[in-house]
Amino acid sequence: MTDRPNHLPERLALLANAEAAEFLTEGLLTGREDVPSIKLNQVTEPLPDGDRRGDLQPVRDLAEDAMAYCGHNGLKVTQADPWLAPRLHAALRLTRREAADPGLWNYLSLGVAPDYVVWRHLPDPKTNKVAKVATERFRGQYHKQAFARLWWAAELFRDGSDYGPVVTACGNQDILNTALRMSVINHRPTAQAIVRLVSKGVITTGREANALAGAINASAATLMYDVIAPDAERESRALLDWIDEAETARQVSRNALPTGPDEEPAPQLSVSTLVDYFTDLFADAPVRGRDDAEEVEGED
Repeated sequence: MTDRPNHLPERLALLANAEAAEFLTEGLLTGREDVPSIKLNQVTEPLPDGDRRGDLQPVRDLAEDAMAYCGHNGLKVTQADPWLAPRLHAALRLTRREAADPGLWNYLSLGVAPDYVVWRHLPDPKTNKVAKVATERFRGQYHKQAFARLWWAAELFRDGSDYGPVVTACGNQDILNTALRMSVINHRPTAQAIVRLVSKGVITTGREANALAGAINASAATLMYDVIAPDAERESRALLDWIDEAETARQVSRNALPTGPDEEPAPQLSVSTLVDYFTDLFADAPVRGRDDAEEVEGED
């Protein structure tokens, strides 16, 4: 199985898409080879800033601890997502502009923790004849790439400084995989309303999550959610202060959830308004298998 890199510099770096492609070999994707880390680090670019946020070891440690967390507790590899997402976000302390650079995520997946990517995303050969990691998990769009998807999930589903909703969202793979790519999820009350429906047990299965996401996305074409459920005005100062605090911040806790930027949470009235609206949407949404289940219940 792919192992940790044998060469880990002190600092994170940027790895361009073109350079990353060279290392996406069949051996790596099937978990049979390691990444030639010395060669890889010869084609990277340094981060533009030299602050503590660029330290490599904290990110490497998180990847190892995520694997250990699942292993020690007998959990499926998917359960690494809700554990790692908030901690990765809190450790990196990025702006959205910084997070939009694919070079950082390419480097995390190939230069820092390729063993984690293989461990997390290699299909089970018992259920998939082609046991190979998709290339997009190493170098792909933000909602597919192994580390980018976790960071963006934490960014879009956190409620101000509270990462609790992130844990709920990332604990449902269909919410994570479907809702994350929807542009409407940038509206914070919408994101929090979706999480609230999962927490309340209105949405429990993958089919239901996909049906809800489809209904919300379709409705957004005709209804402006930010009009019926306005968000609070957001200021950049809280985020910038949080980033500055990275120089003196302690290691991200492995037991308690970290604390994000001290931003005002999404307005509760707006969230409640959308919870009610989305509940009605979901009641009318076509869910594969739901009608059959209702017919069976009616026969009892």
